[in-house]
Amino acid sequence: MNEVFQTLESRYKEEIPDNYNYEYDQIVSLGEIISTLIVEAYITTSGFSSKWMDARRLIRTNNTFRDAEVDWKRTEELIRTTVLPAFDQTDIIITQGFIGHTPELLTTTLGREGSDFTAGIFAYCLNAENVTIWKDVPGMLNADPKYFDNTVKLDKISFSEAIELSYYGASVIHPKTLKPLQNKNISLFVKSFVDPQAEGTEIQSSGEFDHLVPSFIFKVNQLLISFRTRDFSFIVESHLSDIFNRLAEIGAKINLMQNSALSFSILVDTEKVNIETILNTFQSDYEVRYNEGLELVTIRHYDQATIDRVTVEKDILLEQFSRQTARIVMKDR
Repeated sequence: MNEVFQTLESRYKEEIPDNYNYEYDQIVSLGEIISTLIVEAYITTSGFSSKWMDARRLIRTNNTFRDAEVDWKRTEELIRTTVLPAFDQTDIIITQGFIGHTPELLTTTLGREGSDFTAGIFAYCLNAENVTIWKDVPGMLNADPKYFDNTVKLDKISFSEAIELSYYGASVIHPKTLKPLQNKNISLFVKSFVDPQAEGTEIQSSGEFDHLVPSFIFKVNQLLISFRTRDFSFIVESHLSDIFNRLAEIGAKINLMQNSALSFSILVDTEKVNIETILNTFQSDYEVRYNEGLELVTIRHYDQATIDRVTVEKDILLEQFSRQTARIVMKDR
C-alpha cells in the first residue's frame, strides 16, 4: 500500500504532461490496485489461500487511453500462461477490473463498465464455467424502479435479449461484457451483494424465457430534432449520409431515428447535445425543428395493455413497432 501511495506522490511532484487521457489512466487505475490489495489481505488473514495478480500485466490493449481496445490473442496467452498455473498453488486469485496495459507496459483503462468487462475477458480466456457479477439490485429487473412501480425480476434471459435491453438503455450489463461470454456459451449470473443467497438473474443462450415478462426502458429529458431539405426535395441516401457525418463530427449520439419522404428525425439526450451547435451545423442546408422535454419508452415483448399502461395522459409524437419491440416518444399533456 505504501508503495502505491509513494508512486502517486511521485506523480504529483512531476510536471503535468499534455496527454490528459494518459495521465488519467496512470492515476485512476491505482484505486483498483489499492482496493484489491486490501481484499487480498483480508482473504489471507481469514485463513484462505489466495494470490494477488496485477491486471496491468495480464490484459493487453492498444494505446487508446481511457477507452482501450483489448488485444484478445495476446491477452489470452498472458492469462492462460500466468493465471492457470497459479491455481496449482492457491485456491483464490484476486485481480483488478477496468485496467490493462499497452505493449510498452503503460497502464490503460477499458472505458465504461470496464470492471464487468474484465470479468468477461478472464472468463473467456480461462474457459470458465460461469461468471457472477455482484450489484446493488436483486438481478436484472424489467424496469427501473425510479420510473416504474411493481418491477419484476427477470429470472432467466438470453444473451441476445440482454444485449437488446442494454442497447435500448438498460444499465445493469454492458454489451461488451456479454459478447465474449456469448461466444463461448458461458452463463452470467447477476446477483445482489445485499442478499447474496438470492438467485438473481441468469443470462444464457436459450431464448425460451425472454417473452415471459415485458421489459420497460425509460429515457427522460429527450430532444426530438427533425431535418428537412431547404428545396423540399425527398430525403435520400446522400442526405442521410451528410446528416450522419455532421452528427458524428459534433459527437451526437442517437437514441432513435425515423425518416419520411421529406424529413429525417432523431432523438437525443438533451444534456449530451447543444441545440445551438446542432442549429449552427445544419441550418445552412436544412430546415431544423425540435421539441424539448420528451420521454422515450421502449417496451420489449409488448401488448396493447402494456402500451396503454405507459401512455396514460401522454401525447404521442412518434411510434415505432417491430414484432418484439415498441418505442414511443411522448410528453405530458
